[in-house]
Amino acid sequence: MKKCLLLLSFLMISIANVNAQETEEKESGFDKWSIELNGGVNKPTRTMSSGYYTKTFNLFHADLGVRYMFNPKFGVKLDFGYDKFEDGNSSAPFESTYLRTSLQGVVNIGRVLNFETWTNTFGLLAHGGFGASQLTSKNGFEGEDYMGNGILGLTGQIKLSNNVVLTGDITGIANGKQQHNFDGMSQVNTSAIDGIVMNASVGLTFYLGKNEKHADWYFENKTEEIEALEKRIAFIETGLVDTDKDGVADLYDLEQNTTTGVAVNSKGQAVDVNKNGVPDELESYLDKTYGQNGNVASNGTIEELINGGYVNVYFDFNSDTPTSSSVSGVDFLVKYLKANPSTNAQIIGYADEVGDASYNQALSQRRADAVKNIAVNSGISASRLTVVANGEDASVNKDSKAARQIVRRVTFSVK
Repeated sequence: MKKCLLLLSFLMISIANVNAQETEEKESGFDKWSIELNGGVNKPTRTMSSGYYTKTFNLFHADLGVRYMFNPKFGVKLDFGYDKFEDGNSSAPFESTYLRTSLQGVVNIGRVLNFETWTNTFGLLAHGGFGASQLTSKNGFEGEDYMGNGILGLTGQIKLSNNVVLTGDITGIANGKQQHNFDGMSQVNTSAIDGIVMNASVGLTFYLGKNEKHADWYFENKTEEIEALEKRIAFIETGLVDTDKDGVADLYDLEQNTTTGVAVNSKGQAVDVNKNGVPDELESYLDKTYGQNGNVASNGTIEELINGGYVNVYFDFNSDTPTSSSVSGVDFLVKYLKANPSTNAQIIGYADEVGDASYNQALSQRRADAVKNIAVNSGISASRLTVVANGEDASVNKDSKAARQIVRRVTFSVK
């Protein structure tokens, strides 16, 4: 029976080791298997014959275990223990052997109590379960004494590396159905729980697997995810504000400075069917109020419109030729200057942020020059026109294609 118990224990451990080496656990992000080896002292209590006792710290105890963690907090382990009991000073001589195998549940107290908030070096495991034990005596009773056991213990951990941990363990084992005292010289004279064995040991734990960390030390760092989530929430909250009060939240508004009361499309852009850079409602109002040759000497509405950036000429990417649909923006300026011969204008060129800054500076100059040439060819004296190259317009998200289109432009200032 003794040989069967040993064979069964080592067979189960061997199977577990094979499975550990063959199992891939990348999907979990941590390794789950480990092998535990430790040795130390023991102290049998309660079931000792009169005149027989061991030293306070009796050598020898050894333990071999295989552990599997379902997750960073909980797991199971199968272990085999060996204890040798010998007479201490002034004790009658005896020698006996105690073998044990147990299946235990494991709780990673370090993860349960969030040790990671203050240490990544020290850990603590609690383990407990049930198993079978065998007692034999060298010079006492003949045969073997088989019993059941309950086991409970604590294991302190000091991480030496991601693969090896130094451990210190204190374990108590309570036996039931024990027939002979631990010294083997007489029968047990107790009821319910019989002999108790205390073990204290130190050892090493070896982690098996291909991940960087074992479950004992693995924890998900949620800080970056929480910060990213908070930024997204803040972005949405800010984006839901409607700065220009056009009924379209800033998050979806491609034109966040629309004139109050002007009709906009679903993207917050003022409706401009003829693409001349002037909102249709304003253009209709100005046409009705001033006509084609309106005199605005006593009314600054058109001047404010031009200086406010509502009249623009747009360009395609890397181009200094105005788009055909926006040339009418130049026409708007030309009509205003002809109706107000004492007024001069600045023609201000811009580029988006894509490309080299010095190249974009020159591109904005060419765009302003192109618009000036159109105005001059339309009958405006060159002396009334001043060209300004403002280079890159960094006011929009340079990763947005639609937003970059808005800043590839020429705008005007009149006085």
